[in-house]
Amino acid sequence: MSKIILITGATSGFGEATARLFAKNGHSVIITGRRADRLEKLKAELESTYKVNILALNFDVRKQADVQKAVASLPAAWQQIDVLVNNAGLASGLDPIQSGSLEDWEKMIDTNVKGLLYVSKEIIPLMIKRNQGHIINLGSTAGKEVYANGNVYCASKYAVDALTKGMRIDLLKHGIKVTQIAPGAANTEFATVRFHGDKEKANAVYKGYQPMTADDIAGLIYYSTTLPPHLCINDLVVTSLAQANSIYFHKTEN
Repeated sequence: MSKIILITGATSGFGEATARLFAKNGHSVIITGRRADRLEKLKAELESTYKVNILALNFDVRKQADVQKAVASLPAAWQQIDVLVNNAGLASGLDPIQSGSLEDWEKMIDTNVKGLLYVSKEIIPLMIKRNQGHIINLGSTAGKEVYANGNVYCASKYAVDALTKGMRIDLLKHGIKVTQIAPGAANTEFATVRFHGDKEKANAVYKGYQPMTADDIAGLIYYSTTLPPHLCINDLVVTSLAQANSIYFHKTEN
């Protein structure tokens, strides 16, 4: 049965791969993001390739008024959202706490924590009306263990972990599933954004082992939505074979 899926941060990485996978499987997808040109390009591609309905909403999850306005603009046919994928998130900087950038801190907290809350606050009432729905929050192994210089990024992902658990409890009586997918290192734009566009530093992160891909994570997100109605994956931590946790990797010299 076709569902309506809303994905934040759909212009790259996990979000884009997830949008492609749901569209490929015949679902209607609401793609959101800050980069209007990428949104429109993806919308046209998915509609043309998979012959499905795609709605693009251009907004920044960090701006509560814009989030509210965007969700309020949804046509009635698009309001019955079955799955919300809170994917929008980022790391900015990799500095010790004493020399961290306030701008980096605010960007991470505003996107990873407040953005997730702003979007969820608008979508949850629509799910409660129907006593059904599935919220999938993208966490991280950084929300399970803190690593050197990860400080605020790790804190923001620990918040996602806690918010997911809180949502699961509060929405239990409404029949709404809540899942956290917590990936380790995946080769996307993540490291490039963290290092403020320095691709040499970003590429070094993934040398010496085979990291996960955006498609790997999209597959897990999709899988979690295919389970029987009485089953819910609460928390799924996933890494490549070469990664044990946020700290330990097995890398070769190649």
